[in-house]
Parts: sequence; C-alpha cells; structure tokens
Amino acid sequence: MKVNVQAVNFNVDKKLINFIQERLDKLEKYFDKVISSEVFLKLENTSDKENKTVEIKIHVPGDEFMVKKTCKTFEEAVDLSEESLERILVKYKEKIRAHV
Repeated sequence: MKVNVQAVNFNVDKKLINFIQERLDKLEKYFDKVISSEVFLKLENTSDKENKTVEIKIHVPGDEFMVKKTCKTFEEAVDLSEESLERILVKYKEKIRAHV
C-alpha cells in the first residue's frame, strides 16, 4: 500500500516513517483493496503532554475513512489509529459482503 506521510511544522525521522508504514501495511490483512493512505503528523502548541496529533486517511474503492488521534507520542497515536481503522475496515468488508 502506498503511504504518504506529511509532517506539519517539523521534520519527521526515518524510523517514524518506517513505523507508520509497518502499521498501515497490517491493515491489508483485514481489507485487501486499500488503495493508499495519507498520514498527517501535527505538533499542537499547547502545554498539555498529549500534544501530538495523527490523522490517517485511508482510500478504498468508492470510499475513504479518516481517523484522528491525539496522544503523548506519535507511535501511540498511530497504534490507536491503526486499531480504529482495523475495526472500520472489518465493518466495511462485512457491509460489502452483505450486499453481494
């Protein structure tokens, strides 16, 4: 799957990009027709410890899904987003099968 990572107002390192790629590749186990995904990493200017926001947009044929999570680390936010997308894709796949 093609993963496009964009960082807002900071430079992202290779390890984080590889981590995101690994996590999103696991989604193909649940729904194999995922076309691409876009990941937006943002640092919020707040005094909170949870100031790292991850938005993931997944493109599937005829639809797209978006998840947004804010956590203490980007890795934690990516994990939570991946779990949410996993549930969304399983439901979507079941819905498609019900119509066929």
